[in-house]
Amino acid sequence: MKILRGIAVSPGVAIGPVLVLAPRGPRLARRAVPASAVEQERRRLDRALESARLEAEAAERDARSRLGPQYADILAAHVRMIADPTLRREAVTRIDRDRIAAEHAIFDVLDGYARRLERLGTAHLAARAADVRDIQRRILDQLTGQPPSPSPADSLVEPLLLLAEDLSPSEAAALDPSRVLGFATESGGRTSHTAIIAAALEIPAVVGLGRVLDGARDCRSAIIDGDGGMVILDPDEPTLRRYRRHAVERATRFAELSRLSDLPAETADGSRIRLLGNIEFPAEVDACRERGADGIGLFRTEFFYLADDGPPGELEQAEAYAAVIRALPGKPVTIRTLDLGSDKSEPGRALHVEPNPALGLRSLRRSLRDPGPFRLQLRAILRAAAITGGDVRVMFPLVTTLDEFRQARATLRDVAAELLAEGTPARADLPVGAMIEVPAAAIMSDLLAKEVDFFSIGTNDLTQYILAADRTNETVADLYTSADPAVLRLIDTVARAAEAAGIEVTVCGSIAGEPLYTMLLLGMGIQHLSTPPHQLPEVKRVIRAVQMDEARALAREALRRGSAAEVLDLLRQAFRRVLPDDPAEAGAVGP
Repeated sequence: MKILRGIAVSPGVAIGPVLVLAPRGPRLARRAVPASAVEQERRRLDRALESARLEAEAAERDARSRLGPQYADILAAHVRMIADPTLRREAVTRIDRDRIAAEHAIFDVLDGYARRLERLGTAHLAARAADVRDIQRRILDQLTGQPPSPSPADSLVEPLLLLAEDLSPSEAAALDPSRVLGFATESGGRTSHTAIIAAALEIPAVVGLGRVLDGARDCRSAIIDGDGGMVILDPDEPTLRRYRRHAVERATRFAELSRLSDLPAETADGSRIRLLGNIEFPAEVDACRERGADGIGLFRTEFFYLADDGPPGELEQAEAYAAVIRALPGKPVTIRTLDLGSDKSEPGRALHVEPNPALGLRSLRRSLRDPGPFRLQLRAILRAAAITGGDVRVMFPLVTTLDEFRQARATLRDVAAELLAEGTPARADLPVGAMIEVPAAAIMSDLLAKEVDFFSIGTNDLTQYILAADRTNETVADLYTSADPAVLRLIDTVARAAEAAGIEVTVCGSIAGEPLYTMLLLGMGIQHLSTPPHQLPEVKRVIRAVQMDEARALAREALRRGSAAEVLDLLRQAFRRVLPDDPAEAGAVGP
């Protein structure tokens, strides 16, 4: 038995036989061409680009019918890049200047794009290199006479687990969940398009394993743990039994939890809690509705701005926001303005590399420095609110100072006045909130609370800034925990400031969706929790089992503890008292 550890990107457990895919990197012997053949190479290039474009369009149509528009848009970006005149122009330049064959020219151009992205030092942009490699492979297949690349699972005669160096987004989109039980890759990250598609397909997946394929080729069976981020090769019988039991328990538990969708998120002694959903794509609103969400507590909007062909227009954004608002009539929809920078940057603006992007020009400070996209987004939100008449709220990310919030709110007012002066319907009365993700804002929350309409605590960034521990760096993973007493004390500070000012406070960071923390957060006075859709039922189950007096006592005791280990031990004890038969707290089931 061998245990491999990586990054969990799609939840669930898959057990079965293994297929290890051979690397598909291009193997080209460089071929020079005489001057008389240059025109022929140009024609070969044009034919290949056109065939590759048609092939990519077919893949996009298939993804659109099986996965929905937001995932098909990933492949639509591939189509646009293949058709981009700049790509052809740069490849033709190399054919003319260097007298090389078309396949080498297109390889050089796209390899240069991918390498620049990989060197930029942010996880999100490095992950975009996989899209460039996907396009490169598709065009090279046309130039070298290879048939269109089949899905990795096309030849499977029984359901299997796939282990690969990497899967391109188009390969992942073509996977059939009835034949591919799960997959794991040596490369990749949480923000890669392949990871996003895996979650959409609901295929358990782990990425970022490192160089492991050579040691896995003789493996007969494996377990892919998409919850714990592990791959277990040739598991022993006790491990197999444990995971099989866990899989049965997980299926049974989710069947039971689905029955809670129509019940209120109400504690055992009658306190009503508002349980909201976090979404990144408009289509995710359906999952929130099906799981009984009371609205949207965090609508991330960065995905609109990360497409390869540039940001969307005002009307396109307004229509997307309006679709979500209409899907939840009478329920709140909180739209967070652009949170670009750090690990989320627009492809066309990747040339400025910051030495410490988490502390650099990101989120609200970036929007205030570059107000064009910010004002366009605010216009779209105000128009969507007017069109629908819904309960729409605007939230600014990574607020650091009171002056910063005032400037952002003034911009919103200016944009509303601008729209009304134009005769364009717009809402000028939207509630405006601040995300508390920076210790400075938490410390000043008593003054901020007098000017904002609501708070939302983003515990992921707040934790990394309090503890000076990068949440994406595995070497300091032991330091990064929201159970640290310093983190809890600042959450408590914000909750008390909100209560004193009579405003709502929501927790929308990852701990909002972790059942182990639910009772603690309620005890700290948090009555609004916002989680990814799939976590809503688990959190609701805990809420309905909790007595508020016990939750408050737990919070008081937790705030007196001196270490994260002590806090976690206290939370586990309390969880077992409230739900002694619930396995949600147990976490990973692996060795």
